[in-house]
Amino acid sequence: MIPPHTFVDAARKLGFVLWTGVPCSYLTPFINYVIDDPDSRHVAAANEGDAVAIAAGATLAGQRAIVMFQNSGLGNAVNPLTSLTHTFRIPVLLIVTLRGEPAGAGDEPQHELMGAITTRMLELLEIPWAYFPTEAEDVAPVLNRAMDHMVRTGTPFALVMRKGSVQKHELRSRPQAHPYLSCSGAAEANVAISNRRDCLEAVQANTKASDVILATTGYMGRELYACSDRSNQFYMVGSMGCVASFGLGLALTVPKRRVFVLDGDGALLMRMGALSTIGYERPDNLTHILLDNERYESTGGQSTLSHSTDICGIASANGYPEVHRLADAGALAAWLPKMGSALTFLYLKIRPGVAKDLPRPQMTPIEVAARLRRLLEQPV
Repeated sequence: MIPPHTFVDAARKLGFVLWTGVPCSYLTPFINYVIDDPDSRHVAAANEGDAVAIAAGATLAGQRAIVMFQNSGLGNAVNPLTSLTHTFRIPVLLIVTLRGEPAGAGDEPQHELMGAITTRMLELLEIPWAYFPTEAEDVAPVLNRAMDHMVRTGTPFALVMRKGSVQKHELRSRPQAHPYLSCSGAAEANVAISNRRDCLEAVQANTKASDVILATTGYMGRELYACSDRSNQFYMVGSMGCVASFGLGLALTVPKRRVFVLDGDGALLMRMGALSTIGYERPDNLTHILLDNERYESTGGQSTLSHSTDICGIASANGYPEVHRLADAGALAAWLPKMGSALTFLYLKIRPGVAKDLPRPQMTPIEVAARLRRLLEQPV
């Protein structure tokens, strides 16, 4: 058993400062310690998949990150682990607890199956792993092994934590609650006037080359690429619902750059808990733009449930200080140049439809990530 600072300090020397994840009793000492530690940043994720996306965004922007969660949440993280970190070659360090260890102490019945298959699942995901160190002298070697793999391959490494690996640490600090605001000043109109391309062109025309534009899965990225391919654009593939969390991690890491997240209704509804994390963290350089056509257009046009959901109200209730419903692409174009410095949610109802023969990006996801990484390394 090691005190939490032994691992945290060693990890910090290797550049790991941002910690994100979902609590587990095995992780309590770590979570408490990094929350209290002024030299670490803890971002509380709503679920395990969001945590992977937050860490991936931070890592792409140059800040190494650690993701912590219980093994029961490994299934929730499979999507971004297979289609975000692997696809774009973004290495994050995982700490996965081993509840229900077959040869370990007795545990609750819901952990029995996952405890038996945790390491096999990691191997199936092609994520190499090692047991979390329980002796101080083992910390540096296991971290060096993880770093060697991540630097060499650009993919995650996992540490599997058994019960009793870390000494207790009592939490001393308390989170600062943000009162949520109502969606004041929102337009009453809820009629789709513009289409997606109109809105994407408005964003491109009213952002700078130093800004970052992140497009969600599906037609959003493809149509943004078709409008104009630019080095400051990131086209998400897979990882549905993760673009907002990815944008959060990136925005926290590069606070001098404006980050624009282009989201869709189906994707947002899939991981709506991310709004709570974003609303709490409140990066003032992040603008979250939702283009709502009330359907999963790239999979055949099936209806989402956005038609019966007050998404602006949800964003307000989750702590976004600026929430505005805009009538059309013209209103979006007028709004963007006069934006202030505050986390902002912009909502537009759009008409469905997409151009025939819509092209796909003529570069691999790895190339897209590498191109954006080079941009982020440049001074603003």
